[in-house]
Amino acid sequence: MTPAASALPPGIDTAPPPHPATGAPPWPGAAVLVVDDEPGLRHFLVKSLAASVGRVESCGSAEDATALMQRQHFDLLVLDITLPGQTGLALLQQLRADGDTREVVLISAYADLDTAIEALRAGAGDLLLKPFRITQALNAVHQGLERARLKRENRLLRRALSTHRPTADGLVGSSIAIKGLQAALQRVAAVDSTVLLAGESGTGKELAALSLHRLSAREAGPFVAVNCATTDAAALELELFGHAATPGQPAREGLLAAARGGTLFLDQVAELPAALQAALLRVLETGVVRPLGGEQDVDLDARIVAASSRALPDEVAAGRFRADLYWRLAVVEICLPPLRAHREDIPELVAHFVGTLAPRMGVEPIEVTADELVFLQQHRWPGNVRELRNLIERSLIVGALNVSALLEQTSPKPPPPRDAAPVDLQTLERRHILAVLDSVGGDKTRAAGLLGISRRTLERRVAEWADASAAVERSPSPGAGGR
Repeated sequence: MTPAASALPPGIDTAPPPHPATGAPPWPGAAVLVVDDEPGLRHFLVKSLAASVGRVESCGSAEDATALMQRQHFDLLVLDITLPGQTGLALLQQLRADGDTREVVLISAYADLDTAIEALRAGAGDLLLKPFRITQALNAVHQGLERARLKRENRLLRRALSTHRPTADGLVGSSIAIKGLQAALQRVAAVDSTVLLAGESGTGKELAALSLHRLSAREAGPFVAVNCATTDAAALELELFGHAATPGQPAREGLLAAARGGTLFLDQVAELPAALQAALLRVLETGVVRPLGGEQDVDLDARIVAASSRALPDEVAAGRFRADLYWRLAVVEICLPPLRAHREDIPELVAHFVGTLAPRMGVEPIEVTADELVFLQQHRWPGNVRELRNLIERSLIVGALNVSALLEQTSPKPPPPRDAAPVDLQTLERRHILAVLDSVGGDKTRAAGLLGISRRTLERRVAEWADASAAVERSPSPGAGGR
């Protein structure tokens, strides 16, 4: 840590300017507490910081600061070392011992090495030496808030990587249904209202939520996705709300607070336990989040987007979901169409998945014929776009379109479009299976694994084809019986 007083040339202000379009402060969601026993300096710092952060409070002692922090949330403390009663350094040491990791900028009138070392060991992020310029104070606060932001983003990134969230490739399609969905998302992105995304499983609700986030003014903030379909209600509550610091255990920020400035996506919200439904309702009604075991509230500064593959009105009628929470979530409701409602997008989706998945997997793209595309458009796709994506990924591994996985399903096929050429599905299946068998040298176990069917099913198909060929060979030619 380098003392801020010697870090900057005189007259250079590195504090971020207000937003050029809105004039908003560069850290609109940040709260700062100034603790100093000199009223003049306190007033000077509060007035100077007010243009850079969302909220600034002040007090004159460590005891008053402790009381304020118990009632309100602060992202950063500007703390004088020399205070009446408990010293600022002692307060910082107490915070760290209690597991409080918030950023602290210390102020000292003594420019000696021992003070700097002691501040560093106590866990200070920066040290201001009196007298200091306002540019130096603003820079120290800016750097502290930036460190806090990077810590939060790092934690969210580690979480996203550990949960293998899907990457967004954009809403693909030119059909009326998809164009209508894109237009609805564009309109809703302009406001900050809560959104409920409805639709069958696999229709792309998380992708729609991410598109909504990227189209909104919160695009620069985090996009935090939470799957509510968990059997461990306590773990989900801890993940959403976090917990306050306890002796020997640091505070943990919940995802409701970590998503500030961005979007929180609650997937499968119908699966929320009753107790968590009540807790989430309180957050939406009051606009504040209280960590478990804590007494201080944190302002909710995140747009809430919820999704459910089950119809929430039906869940409300069955008594499994709170009606008041449903109305809070469904300020705007957007229904995503199933893939069978926009089959004309399948060729474009296939090309998109082949083009994006093949480079990621390090395999050669596959060729999909016109007949195969017609066949894909005949399938009902109960798993919707997710099922199609999985089929293309499996086919890229095999090296050809894996139609056998679809033929294993017993769901009835709708009639083909009137202008579509007829397709012999049995011939298509036989050609594909024999090609896979040939590619693995006749190894039926390996071929069955690549095809996504059992070895017994594969052997039965091959035997049926052999019997049919033998029957054709044994049958007499026309007119043979008359000779």
